[in-house]
Formats: sequence, structure tokens, C-alpha cells
Amino acid sequence: MEQDLGITFDGVASEYARMRPGYMPALYKALFDYQPLDSSSRVLEIGIGGGQATLPILETGCRLTAVDRGRNFASLCRRKFGSYPGFSVLEGRFEDIELEHSEYDFVYSASAFHWIPESVGYQKVFDVLKPGGAFARFANHPYRSKWNPGLTEAIGRLYAIYYYAPKGLEPEKLVEYSEDQARERAEIARKYGFVDVRYQLFYRTRTFSASDYVALLGTYSDHIAMDAGLRAEFYEKVAEAIDGHGGIMELYDTLDLQLARKPLV
Repeated sequence: MEQDLGITFDGVASEYARMRPGYMPALYKALFDYQPLDSSSRVLEIGIGGGQATLPILETGCRLTAVDRGRNFASLCRRKFGSYPGFSVLEGRFEDIELEHSEYDFVYSASAFHWIPESVGYQKVFDVLKPGGAFARFANHPYRSKWNPGLTEAIGRLYAIYYYAPKGLEPEKLVEYSEDQARERAEIARKYGFVDVRYQLFYRTRTFSASDYVALLGTYSDHIAMDAGLRAEFYEKVAEAIDGHGGIMELYDTLDLQLARKPLV
């Protein structure tokens, strides 16, 4: 199911690029402190999407090859980053695309690596990295309306009715992404031969009007997969709930960065 959902974003590529957030300067600082990049560096991005994580990497002067399943995403990013001579995009699944062994100094994936089967993804990253090369995996984990429990409860009731009930499922409890989860995710790399494993968490708050929050929901794969009529009614009710509880939706984001290195020998 997840593998099927992974391509739904491409149908809303422009809206995805507009609504999905980028990543914090502090995260890139931690990344570059771990793995400096310059014009001699070969870099591979797995799942470029709308290019939310691409520009700070390109600005190091590196040669960056991106991989994405989505034709619309690939076209969008070719236009977006076409002025950078070292930039290129390969269309297809990372699992299927042939890449040279020990070719890249740095491989990274932002909010995309979870779509790839664990063993396939880590083993292939290890294979394409040069000895001593680094892998970074990072993602954003939003927690809605942390300081407005009335809105949180109202949105939760709507999910129970429109999202979970049609699937015959009990609603999942809303929980914040934790440091334990980040540590466990980082440690996965050790199973595949990586060393110098590290992780770090970053935090921010984003604020949305009702209409903008509904636009953001329209870029989530599981929401795109909902019945169209049910989805439209759900979005209308969500907007009404936000407007009825102050007119603002705040998302409290936890961003996690996992870093690991391929041994020199």
C-alpha cells in the first residue's frame, strides 16, 4: 500500500512544491559540519519531490544527481534548478535505477526514504557511496495545534468520521515524534555496515489559515487517495473547525536528521 501511495504526490507536484516546507538552516549546518561539500563533491538526492531540500546542497557547488519516481516532479525540478550546471534528474525508482558503485561522496534523502524497503535502500546507498562517504536521512514530523486542544479535538473527530471509519479502523492517537524514535531510526544504518552514526532534532512552528491548511492536506498521499466526494466534505469541515477555533492552525514540527558514514576500508 505504501509503495502505491508513494507516487500519488506527483499528481499534485506544483501544489506540493508550494505548500511543503523546506528545512532549517541549523539542520544544514549540522549536515555540512559532518560532511563538507564543494565543487569536487558528487551528490545523490533520493526522492527530490518539489526540491524542498535541494537548493542549500546545490549552493555548495557540488554536482548533484537527483532521483524521483514522478515525471511531474522531475520536470518541475529541471526547470527550478536548470541554471546549475552540475544538476541532473533521473526518473524512476531508486531501487531500479542503475547507479555506479562507489561513485558518490554524499547521498541524502529528505522525507522520502521511508518509501523504499529498508534493506534495499540502505544496501544500495552503501554500495553507491565512496569509502568514507556519508548518508543523511532527514524528515519533518508535524504535530497539529499543540496549544489549541479544542481545535485538536475537533479535527480528531473529523478524522474519525471521514478518514478512519470508511476504512473500518479505530482512530490512531496523535503523538509527537520523539527522540527515541529518532535514535532508533539512526541506528538502522549500523545493520548495513555504516559507522559514525549520529542524530539530531530541530524544532519550529508553522502557522496556517484554514484555506492554506486544507491546501497542505491536499499534498498528503493518504488524503489524495481518499474518495473524492468524501475528501471534499472532509476538507470543508476541517476549514470550518479551524475558523471556529480562532482561524489559525499551528503545526509544531520536529525535524530529525540521521547521519552515517561508509567505512574507509
